[in-house]
Amino acid sequence: MIAQGGPATVPTAEEIARNRLTAAAARGAGRICPVDYQYDPAIFARPAEVAAEVLYVVGGLYGNLSALDRVEELARAERGPVAIVFNGDFHWFDAEPEWFAAVEGRVGIATRGNVETEIARIHDIGAGCGCAYPESVGDEVVARSNEILRDLRGTALALGTRLRLAALPMHLVAAVGALQVAIVHGDAAALAGWRFAPEALDDPANWTWLTEIRARSRTEVFASTHTCLAALREFELPSGNLTVINNGAAGMPNFSGTRFGLVSRIGTRPSPHPTLYGTRHGGVFIDALPVAYDSAAFLTRFLARWPDGTAAYASYLRRLTNGPDHSMKTACLAS
Repeated sequence: MIAQGGPATVPTAEEIARNRLTAAAARGAGRICPVDYQYDPAIFARPAEVAAEVLYVVGGLYGNLSALDRVEELARAERGPVAIVFNGDFHWFDAEPEWFAAVEGRVGIATRGNVETEIARIHDIGAGCGCAYPESVGDEVVARSNEILRDLRGTALALGTRLRLAALPMHLVAAVGALQVAIVHGDAAALAGWRFAPEALDDPANWTWLTEIRARSRTEVFASTHTCLAALREFELPSGNLTVINNGAAGMPNFSGTRFGLVSRIGTRPSPHPTLYGTRHGGVFIDALPVAYDSAAFLTRFLARWPDGTAAYASYLRRLTNGPDHSMKTACLAS
């Protein structure tokens, strides 16, 4: 059927963005992906801000200072300098002044995740934790994350860290040897995007999008976090080869029955440390490096701040003690 009447009106970019926010707002806090989280993948076709022979991408530290201790130990044991980049959500459980300040004092090169973005806002826009949770995540989980964020925002405001956190970029570009790496929190188009989650990467319906973002970004490797579940995937696309490595979380267990975090190690030389799985792209080593932090020490601090009956206890204690329902085979299909 041919539509009658005059030509269709093409919405402007501003109207599209406004409509997205209106639609997202109807879904509720914690499920919204705010307009200011969005970016064009073409933004990654730019000169690198970080140059390194070895790069550690530390996503989802979540305030775990024991994990940070271990990351720094691993870096010191390398055969040369290491660039450590925190790609968001380095704060989360640290909703008390001394703990929060200790994390702030040790985080160097960083991008902001949804956590840092939302605790840095002067006005609450209704995004909640900013996680942009998909429908597969239960409402009770979303509500608890929003509650944690409110506590954390109060801590950040009391310490006066809002301006520093707000000034952090949403993404960075790194040159590891001759390889360009896009460091993001969510995915190639949004700070809280979920299309670098394992199930999204394995969905053929998303491969057209992957082809598009590979062409627009002119980038061969993306290093992400946000989804809390690790993944490593390689694609041979019409627009070129693409590798996506998602470290899950540096500050929490990533696999069932484990108690270690993960960082993404990208280097021009092999890792001197045992790795869980990895690949090579253009002669550069891309690996998942375990972060065997002091779980007992971290749990002691966690439980002192988040005892039974609190939001973080309900959402995270099981993962912190037993790991998520996720396996290395699922994280890396080639493993």
